[in-house]
Amino acid sequence: MREHRIPNVDDDRLTLSGTRPAVCAVLAIAGIGMLVAGLVLGWNRGDELKGFLASYLVSFCFFLSISLGALFFVALQHLVHAGWSVTVRRLAEILAANTFCMAILFLPILGPMMAGNSSLYAWSNPAAVDADELLQWKQPYLNVPFFAGRAVVYFLIWGLMARFFLANSTRQDDSGDPGLTRRMEKFSAVALILFSLTVTFAAFDWLMSLEPDWFSTIFGLYYFAGAVVAFFATLILFALALQQVGLVTQTITTEHYHELGKLLLGFIIFWGYMAFSQYMLIWYANIPEESVWYLARQTGPWTFVSLGLLLGHLLFPFFGLLPREVKRRKLLLGAWAVWMLVVHWIDLYWLVMPTFAPEHLPFGLIDVCCILGVGSLFLAGLLWSARSRALVPVKDPRLDESLAFENF
Repeated sequence: MREHRIPNVDDDRLTLSGTRPAVCAVLAIAGIGMLVAGLVLGWNRGDELKGFLASYLVSFCFFLSISLGALFFVALQHLVHAGWSVTVRRLAEILAANTFCMAILFLPILGPMMAGNSSLYAWSNPAAVDADELLQWKQPYLNVPFFAGRAVVYFLIWGLMARFFLANSTRQDDSGDPGLTRRMEKFSAVALILFSLTVTFAAFDWLMSLEPDWFSTIFGLYYFAGAVVAFFATLILFALALQQVGLVTQTITTEHYHELGKLLLGFIIFWGYMAFSQYMLIWYANIPEESVWYLARQTGPWTFVSLGLLLGHLLFPFFGLLPREVKRRKLLLGAWAVWMLVVHWIDLYWLVMPTFAPEHLPFGLIDVCCILGVGSLFLAGLLWSARSRALVPVKDPRLDESLAFENF
């Protein structure tokens, strides 16, 4: 049997003490600049900002999915009283706390709607509602004030839950009170119920209602599965980036990366199961008002994107992450994490863009500006949340269990 050395948390660097507010400010300014550039490009297209808003929605949902996946992970670890994950859980708590940042970034979607711009959501156009009997039946749910109110509720729930877990966890760093762990464990079940409801309806509101005549009860689970995949990929890269600058080099070990790799693989399979379940049921029933959504994604250039997702989001990473050694080699695991983030963005692009450009792939500078703009603001919020806190829960009662964790 090989010897397993238990690391000592006292020998590790655990804080981003060198991160100054100026770094966050530079990232925020760069992000705003990129979004302004994208807005100018979108305005010059003369399509009432339809192209810009659609591209912005893709990038917004991409980065939001990372924070939502992190919130799910944190609540789940407390629910099952997990010990192995303690040393990586603080990073997840910081990622989840970015839901406050994402609430602000939702304003460019909500603001134009409140001002009467219906280029993104057809159901927000009174003329379109008058011409469609189905939209008239759905109007009690699909209307701008109720849409805005639901969004406020979603972000309040996500933000307060993220703050609850992060605040109690960091408070424990000072007090060492095990009662704080029990408090988080008791709330975790309620948190997961609230999480499941809000994420499901948010996916319905912001993505599925782009084509309001179409519906799928699995759609919320589909978005959730992709969100968790994106989170695990981001968590792996977050830990690797910190270790590259000499942080958490002792407390996050090969064993933790191995476990994260297994979870990433597991949720890749779960995403594939959700995608197949949704497609198979709609294809088998062959009802026109249901199959029309897939028809746009199985014709023209979008056919190749659909096939690419089958290969790139499921088959390639399934076989690529299956070997044990891949999950224990940081470079290989990091490469697959980058791959999964790229295909997750393509997946969201595939969900949104055929609604507005069914006959061609509209990728261009606007998409680049949006992904870099929202990404810079997301990173600024992440560094701001991380800079004043220990990157590991140093007085968690299960810390020793996590440090001693070993895969067999």
